[in-house]
Amino acid sequence: MTDYEVHSLSTLAGRTALVTGGSRGIGRGICERLAADGALVAVHYASNDAAAADTVATIEAAGGQAFPVRAELGVDGDADAVIDAVEAGLRARTGHARLDILVNNAGIDDSDGGIGSETRKAFDRLFAVNVRAPFFLIQRALPLMGDGGRIINISSGVTRIALPGELAYAMTKAALETLTRNVANEVGSRGITINTVAPGPTRTDKTAFVFDRPEMQAVVAAGQAIERVGRPADIANVVAFLAGPDSAWLTANTIDATGGSYLGPKHLG
Repeated sequence: MTDYEVHSLSTLAGRTALVTGGSRGIGRGICERLAADGALVAVHYASNDAAAADTVATIEAAGGQAFPVRAELGVDGDADAVIDAVEAGLRARTGHARLDILVNNAGIDDSDGGIGSETRKAFDRLFAVNVRAPFFLIQRALPLMGDGGRIINISSGVTRIALPGELAYAMTKAALETLTRNVANEVGSRGITINTVAPGPTRTDKTAFVFDRPEMQAVVAAGQAIERVGRPADIANVVAFLAGPDSAWLTANTIDATGGSYLGPKHLG
């Protein structure tokens, strides 16, 4: 079951959205929320047909609209493959190829360690998927966007918090935040906004084996202002706001959606 039902007063009615990495985890939560708010959602995924089909079916069962888009990221022609498939899917369902919302959520964290152990192969793969793909997806998507479009990049709290073994991954997410600021200056005259959301510890099907452990939940709670592990819906709610009409005056921002991770000691003495 989806966490969301389609709202009678849908803020995104008539809008279209592409969410990369949308079949599982945070991406799935974002797809479900945008569809619940009335958007027709293109659910991008790399290889898991069953997960994508389940995401689309769940959205449709809740009264929303979605369709799957399969394409591997981090390879030559990835942005073209994604956008061409999205255009075809939109034309088949709406008669036009206008894309209103792009959420660059897909990413990998396959680092080989810190500065002493990272390999060139892993480093290059991280940047190909996490930086190059979003860059050229934005490039390809902008001609499809009318005035007032929305671009939302998903970063990570690790750009602010130095965690062991996350150096190269953190660098890719910092690049996304820089991309956001610079593109905002280029597209603002069209009323297009671009913002970044930086999640913190979030329980998904991929991370459940870690965050379902009581001892890890206690560690997270001790290091956060809001003392619990995040959920995909927590991130999706922020993305939905940035995708909607009430965020029209916000651009070039990075929204910390970590629940207040590592803000400093809560008590002294």
